[in-house]
Amino acid sequence: MALTVRPLTLADRADWQPLWQSYLAFYRTTLPQAQFDLTWARLHDEREPMFGLGAFEGERLLGIAHGIYHRSCWSAESSCYLQDLFTHESVRGRGVGRALIEALCARAKADGANRVHWLTHETNAEAMVLYNKLAERSGFVQYRKLL
Repeated sequence: MALTVRPLTLADRADWQPLWQSYLAFYRTTLPQAQFDLTWARLHDEREPMFGLGAFEGERLLGIAHGIYHRSCWSAESSCYLQDLFTHESVRGRGVGRALIEALCARAKADGANRVHWLTHETNAEAMVLYNKLAERSGFVQYRKLL
């Protein structure tokens, strides 16, 4: 598979949205169309600390990754949060997720970040096989309180 990872462009919207919808469905959630529009706009706004990458085989979008830069109390450099990572089911295990993570890490490093971090659900065993090869598992447990 000849894979290319590059920043998502405005022309990629029609291919990006079904992938992000599938990602959200995987986590049993939905969002209104207005949030899709807002997220897409933020991914392309240079004033926003967000960006999106796509993994392509020719013109076909196989996977997406969304990154968000943020400050840290523990470092002078920013960190990059890999918020969303999703690949077409048909290409899982073929290096698409790895390529997206590596490209996101390379971009974060080039942009001055000192680390990339991400979360996954404890039931996402398939993804954790890859993540355990690429990064250190921190041992932290996430808590959330919706406001």
